[in-house]
Amino acid sequence: MSETSARPIRTFHPRRGRMGSRHAEAMTHVWPAYGLTVLDGDRTPLDLETLFGREAPRVLEIGFGMGDATAEMAAADPGRDYLAVEVHTPGIGNLLALVGERGLTNVRVAHGDAMELVHRIPESSLDAVHVFFPDPWPKARHHKRRLIQPANVALLRDRLRAGGLLHCATDWAHYAESMAETLEADPGLVAAPDDEARRPETKFERRGVASGREIFDLMFRRGYP
Repeated sequence: MSETSARPIRTFHPRRGRMGSRHAEAMTHVWPAYGLTVLDGDRTPLDLETLFGREAPRVLEIGFGMGDATAEMAAADPGRDYLAVEVHTPGIGNLLALVGERGLTNVRVAHGDAMELVHRIPESSLDAVHVFFPDPWPKARHHKRRLIQPANVALLRDRLRAGGLLHCATDWAHYAESMAETLEADPGLVAAPDDEARRPETKFERRGVASGREIFDLMFRRGYP
């Protein structure tokens, strides 16, 4: 197998951004205690109890953007631990700054490909997985890069405990239809009531609403054996 063909299919645009002094300071002072680097191909099992220093329900946040919503949820939910993963360094720096400023001991910030991280998370160890406003990859030739597709959903579902929640959100109607078809087709997931859609508004959500796009929340729970 060639080096190119062995690389994982990316579900994100590799964008770069500049970090201000506040973010850079957080990377220096907060990252050593609360950061986690995700390496491609690393399949070392992740000990979540050691990572957080306690045993508690766990939430995986995939693609948290600038991290404001993640920090808000973690602050309002101190009884659960939040493992938040992102690829863009300004967002990493901003969430770390929020963690430091608000004293959020129940957040860990991972930098890298989310699905590479998922491979390291033990099965049946998560209370919830949040996938809020992932890249819609609207062009048909790029649909293989969408995060919500059968193989990825199967991995995410297996990381959930029985009854655990997979909560997806998007402001792209066609992606919402695709998400719904994929989630409904997974044999281990069961649709959850719409009234379970409780989350802070994100920057991407505000941008979508301002552009006149409808917001879709899709919630499914892992079924019981």
